[in-house]
Amino acid sequence: MDLADWVDDLAASGLHHFTTNEAAQALGASPIAVRAAIRRLRARGRLATPFRGFHLRLSPEYRVLGCLPADQFVPDLMEHLGLAWYAGVLTAARLHGAGHQAAQVFQVVVADNRPRIRCGRVAVDFVARRNVAEIPVIRTNTPRGFLRVSTPEATAFDLVGYPGHAGGLSNVATVLTELAEILDARKLAEEIPRSPLPWTQRLGFLLESVGAPRLAAPLAAHVERHAREYAPLRPGRPAEGASRDARWRLLLNEAVEPDL
Repeated sequence: MDLADWVDDLAASGLHHFTTNEAAQALGASPIAVRAAIRRLRARGRLATPFRGFHLRLSPEYRVLGCLPADQFVPDLMEHLGLAWYAGVLTAARLHGAGHQAAQVFQVVVADNRPRIRCGRVAVDFVARRNVAEIPVIRTNTPRGFLRVSTPEATAFDLVGYPGHAGGLSNVATVLTELAEILDARKLAEEIPRSPLPWTQRLGFLLESVGAPRLAAPLAAHVERHAREYAPLRPGRPAEGASRDARWRLLLNEAVEPDL
């Protein structure tokens, strides 16, 4: 059996990914010979390799894309790499029905920084969050299995925690206007201990700004009890001379203008 036939047999059993070593073992061939066969199938549009040694079978409908959609291979790749992970930030917001025009890439939260993956016309960006394994997730079905997606409340915190990955604070506010419809104030409060205090300050400020004071209320109570210093609304940006918001202990160093 050659590699093409073996890959087709895998697909017939419901598997659409394999590693170089798995192919070599199954075919009784050397890794060098298998890699050469993989290159030939990639050149014919039959395979894609989003990560070294990890390969995807492409059915005809995905050959123009040059890859499987990210939601169809990221879970298997993360399992292969042994990483704690979840689909997060703008990707999670979109999956929850908010920010429909948001991300041009698929965003995955992991514990450490990793370089972007490009696979054909598909891009996967990684966002580093050390306590990724503690963040609550839900499972959503895909044609190849299921995704781990941060809950709406955890997603709201990630949006304000990583505004650089979310199109800036004005876009975060825009997404929050839609996400607020499914947020639960009690579950938001449960997320507070898992995130830095400035995230709570920013999220509360933005929720109030977009007309969701009920959701902001438990965050305000926490800020009043625990915030002793003013944090910048936009992290990493100079805040000298910025006006102050006493309720949220924030230095307003960026104008937020949601697209309502």
